[in-house]
Amino acid sequence: MKTKLTLIASAMLAFACNKEQADLSSLKLNNSSAVVAVAVASSDFKGVNWADSRDNFADDALILSGTVSTDTYASMQTKADYILNGFIAAGANTVRMPVNPATVVSTFWSTYKGAIDKATSKNMKVLLGYWEGSSSRDGLIDNTTTFWQMWDTIVANYRSNTLVYFEFFNEPHGYSVANLKTLYNTFITRYPGVPKNRFVLDGAGYSTDVNSIGADTRFDSCLFSFHDYTWFETSKTTTADWEQPVKSLAYPTRTIVTEFGTVMTDGTNYTGAPGSNVNNTYLQGMTNSLHDVGVGCVYWPGLRTGDSYSMFTATGSALTTNNTTGLTRLKYAWGTGTITPPYASFTSGAYYKVVNKNSGKALEVYNQSTANSAAIDQWDYWGGTNQQWTFNALSGNYQSIINRNSGKALDVNGASTTAGTGIIQYDYSGGTNQQWQVVDIGFGYYKVLNRNSGFSLDVNAASTANGGTVIQWNWNSGTNQQWQITAL
Repeated sequence: MKTKLTLIASAMLAFACNKEQADLSSLKLNNSSAVVAVAVASSDFKGVNWADSRDNFADDALILSGTVSTDTYASMQTKADYILNGFIAAGANTVRMPVNPATVVSTFWSTYKGAIDKATSKNMKVLLGYWEGSSSRDGLIDNTTTFWQMWDTIVANYRSNTLVYFEFFNEPHGYSVANLKTLYNTFITRYPGVPKNRFVLDGAGYSTDVNSIGADTRFDSCLFSFHDYTWFETSKTTTADWEQPVKSLAYPTRTIVTEFGTVMTDGTNYTGAPGSNVNNTYLQGMTNSLHDVGVGCVYWPGLRTGDSYSMFTATGSALTTNNTTGLTRLKYAWGTGTITPPYASFTSGAYYKVVNKNSGKALEVYNQSTANSAAIDQWDYWGGTNQQWTFNALSGNYQSIINRNSGKALDVNGASTTAGTGIIQYDYSGGTNQQWQVVDIGFGYYKVLNRNSGFSLDVNAASTANGGTVIQWNWNSGTNQQWQITAL
């Protein structure tokens, strides 16, 4: 998918109907035998993409990386065995594989099935998704006749195998939302007896607008596919910014992020401080939100020859990991691994100004008060000592935050654990309501979490006004919860 860089802005809104249209109502398969399938939550999909080196866009048969066009069913099974074992050893239980008519409606299908069958024999879930040809790439079905022949063949082969899922169209950006919904309804009604929860419907556009598709009650039991890459939203910078796409999904228990990925071959440490590396903040943010929200994901790609995003390289007998910290992040997204956040460190005795990303205003003690319980607010930075703070390391990666003017600590009023409670200053006593975890989210910004409540330092109602009050609130990745901390 990731070669479509220059087309994104215009194609996201494109609509076209210039390809042949068939009378689909006459093509419905006369097979209503029910297949019982247990509903699987999105979070149970922990996977990787296994791709053709051509980015899955091919006019001829798809050749999965690590295999060749002359493979037989038996040799495909042998190669798939070690590749899939490598995926499983990393923690994956799902593999997403491309299909197209040239692969399925041909003699090569008997070979290609070797990889699918090997995956299901290992109890892996298999997502089979249609890719259009390299000569078109306009987000439309290339040929409706062969398209439906392909799906008829796939469903006939795998309708009884509850590990196989059917993804209608990868990134259907050539269709309007309304026309795409019509196609999706045709797809799921064409195969009576196949449970709806085995159909995977991509969001409109480049699989981004899942919410519009999910709002259609005809698809209430279906799964959805969502994609996100750095070039989709170039305004995003911090880790918190990159947490927002997954958090915006309206149907998280049924949405699988079937593509997300970044560079794995340049030595980036994806578990360390992200600095100003947007690839790093992107991967940290995406994996944070996938983990926290419980959305399943399929990394792009697990294996694709020549792709700098590829998590693994095939040696012919095993897989090698291209970036262990990237894999650590992926396991965290799957819920099978742990992450130590990139905690901030500060110079002892130095003073810092703390500026809100949303408002551009500084954290301060209101009216330069030196009294206990004085309110904390935001104001244009003018260099007052009431706008300057020291950060003092405590055990467990916590900090006390002390005002220069008053010598008093940043404190959650009354040690409250209620969202919306005001932040004040008070004599430092060592209470957990005066201890803060400061996490580096990149580009000079941090999130600041209270130890007692777990809530975030937040400008109330995302105010941009002088005097806007500062409270604690559930971490939601908003810009009013992101703070630039700069040494003076």
